[in-house]
Amino acid sequence: MKGWKHFKTITRHRMLVLAGCFRVGLYRQGLTHDLSKYSPTEFRIGARYYQGTRSPNAVERQEKGFSEAWMHHKGRNRHHYEYWTDMNRQTRCYEPVQMPRRYLVEQIMDRRAACMVYQGDAYTDASAYDYFMASRERELMHPENRKELEFLLGMLAQQGEAATFHYIKNHVLAGKPYPWEGES
Repeated sequence: MKGWKHFKTITRHRMLVLAGCFRVGLYRQGLTHDLSKYSPTEFRIGARYYQGTRSPNAVERQEKGFSEAWMHHKGRNRHHYEYWTDMNRQTRCYEPVQMPRRYLVEQIMDRRAACMVYQGDAYTDASAYDYFMASRERELMHPENRKELEFLLGMLAQQGEAATFHYIKNHVLAGKPYPWEGES
């Protein structure tokens, strides 16, 4: 039964991301979003730790001290900032690398959909922004991506989906500068 519930949850999440991606013109990313969640490595663990109110990865991490499913997932899905980490030739340390805009936009759709799925009726347009601002992950991502994500999630919180998706489609994905970058 937990396997079926997990399947329904990840499929609902994917459909919400797909709808958001389609609204801004990211058709391929919408269609391929999170397909690795159906792989045996991720699905088996997701079903085992399924609770319905939060990510099974968080439950697995709480029990085992790490999440095998998450490590598999983040290495195959470019919309996660953790994917964009590489060795700096000068420092010889792993550092965040700036992710391309189309993956940042998919990340926004992913965060929005996750909040919709796990918060249910409590979801608001501010949910993804509030979750992001309360998390430590902001410290771990590339500074430009952090700034862009905070700006776009803030726009979603303050102006809603229609205005934010319009801005994403006509400015962000069109390669136009963000307000703080000025005109090029």
